[in-house]
Amino acid sequence: MASDKVPMLAEGYRQLTEDVKRLKLERPEVIDAIEVARAHGDLSENAEYHAAKERQGQIEAMLMDIEDRLSRALVIDPTTLSGDKVVFGATVTLIDEENKKVRYQLVGQTEADARVGRISYNSPLGRALIGRQKGDEVDVSTPAGDRSYEIAKIEFI
Repeated sequence: MASDKVPMLAEGYRQLTEDVKRLKLERPEVIDAIEVARAHGDLSENAEYHAAKERQGQIEAMLMDIEDRLSRALVIDPTTLSGDKVVFGATVTLIDEENKKVRYQLVGQTEADARVGRISYNSPLGRALIGRQKGDEVDVSTPAGDRSYEIAKIEFI
C-alpha cells in the first residue's frame, strides 16, 4: 500500500512542496524555543518546553507525511486528458434535483475544497462520478443526506 501512487494536480504538488519548505524553515525556530525553555530549569512543569517539544513532533510527523506523498505523487495535467468518461482531473457540471447546476473538479485529497468547486476523487460524490458519462444519473449518500445528480458536461480544463 505504501507504494501506491497519489494522484494530484501540479498545483497540489507545488503546494505540498511549499509546505515542506515552510516546515523546514520552522524547525530551527522550534529547536531554539526548546533550548530557551530548557534554560528555564525544571522541565517537569515547564509548559513552554512541552509546547515546543509537541510542536517539534508535529512538524516532523507532517514532514514525513508530506514527503511520503510527494515521493509517490502522480502529477496529472487535466488539459492533456480527453474522453467521454469522468476521470481524475475532470471538471464535471452536474444538475441536481432542484435543476440547479453545480460544477466540480475531481482532485487529490489534499487539494479538495468544495467551496471552490474541487472535490476529492475519494469523496462519496467523487467515487460515484468516476467512470460515468454525460447524461448518467448519479445517486450519492452524503452527510447531508441522499442526493441525485445528472451529469450535464465533462471537461478537461
